[in-house]
Amino acid sequence: MLPTVAVVLAGGVGERLGLQMPKQLVKIAGKPVIEHTLAAFEKSPFIDSVLVLMTPGHLAEVEAIVARAGFTKVTGVIAGGRTRSETTQRAIEAVGGAERKMIIHDAVRPLVSQRIIADSVRALDHFEAIDVAIPSADTIIAVDEVDGAEVITDIPPRGRLRRGQTPQGFRLSTLRKAYELAAADPDFTATDDCGVVRRYLPDVPIYVVPGDENNLKITHPIDIHLADKLFQLNSNAPAVETSGADRARLLAGKTVVVFGGSYGIGKATGDLAAAGGATVLSFSRSTTGTHVENPEQVAEALRQAHARTGRIDYVVNTAGVLRIGELAEAEDAAIEEVLRVNYLAPVYIARAASGYLAETRGALLLYTSSSYTRGRAGYSLYSSTKAATVNLTQALADEWSDRGIRVNCINPERTGTPMRRQAFGDEPAASMLTAEEVAGTSVDVMISDWTGHIVDVRRAEPAAVACAEGEGNPL
Repeated sequence: MLPTVAVVLAGGVGERLGLQMPKQLVKIAGKPVIEHTLAAFEKSPFIDSVLVLMTPGHLAEVEAIVARAGFTKVTGVIAGGRTRSETTQRAIEAVGGAERKMIIHDAVRPLVSQRIIADSVRALDHFEAIDVAIPSADTIIAVDEVDGAEVITDIPPRGRLRRGQTPQGFRLSTLRKAYELAAADPDFTATDDCGVVRRYLPDVPIYVVPGDENNLKITHPIDIHLADKLFQLNSNAPAVETSGADRARLLAGKTVVVFGGSYGIGKATGDLAAAGGATVLSFSRSTTGTHVENPEQVAEALRQAHARTGRIDYVVNTAGVLRIGELAEAEDAAIEEVLRVNYLAPVYIARAASGYLAETRGALLLYTSSSYTRGRAGYSLYSSTKAATVNLTQALADEWSDRGIRVNCINPERTGTPMRRQAFGDEPAASMLTAEEVAGTSVDVMISDWTGHIVDVRRAEPAAVACAEGEGNPL
């Protein structure tokens, strides 16, 4: 079988995003865009090596990302050219003469799926060139200028139209030959490599691999927000599910500190981590007299935990309070309690834990609620503090990335916990998650290499509908 090299084109400069850096270095979901892209090819068993062509002047940043992430398949980071075609020509030269499959992908498509990568590589067993594309949901029109105004000149049948994505794939010899012919053409211009093959090797069929709407290219400012949301939507329990043996391997000898661990999700998470072999130290108002809204008590709890085991690998905060009612009718003491416990406490815990977690390159795990996406009457304080926790998670993942600290946030749907029962009374158990179900995802995310993710934990569709129509999602 022919070896496969993935060529990641990272020559953009981010002008349309209004950035002072190449757009592939912008952070999304806690990591630079190009790191997500390289991780996809690193993970694929169909890729043997990866070559990066980066914007001149920024090679060192990519080399640092590769080193920090431990990408073993990246064999080189070289400067790209002035144009897409010049960059591809440099890649052809760098790869060398032996025949192989070449998969060329835009660095700013960080959500490329393993399915697309696998299908693209497999297709090159039967075709010399492939493209990835999706059907056009919009009607495409062709226009021309008449008397200074654009007018429609053609409306091609939508059923035959596709929107091109990447990767594009080629047998190396085919792409090299196409570019050799192009070099002899004084009128040569191209925006993509399939266009070069189609123009100069018209007898070579280009097979179309089905793409994916999620395979978004980050071009405009809104794309950053869309990509971040797509990473969140893709962050679900099956994606990070870990076997019991792997949990035991990753938790052995580790110390987990749980704030709010006396009952509910906190207790279930601590119990599961302990079953995996970790030393779990739990602190709460009811069991240890620890008030998470008190920074001195938080710091003291962490000092005690570190003194006992000599390390802190994971810090989990499930403490929270839920007060329902109109803001205008709320008492000052109730307002202060919600703000201090639901928002200031995560801030205090994060600040106090950062030094310990930097030593172990550990992780902080916070919790939000589905109500963070939309404030509702009666939930103004609760929802707004949960939204603040989401933003805190994303900001700290970025802020602490160079220190090796991962920060994620769990967003469970309605969960049967004492806090929820106190607020709403008894509800049908079948309509809610159990604390143990949320704990399973919590531990798997905690020990993963993810950072900056807001991870949804969902039940089957009927429960999801009930949550969407219900009173939010208190833990």
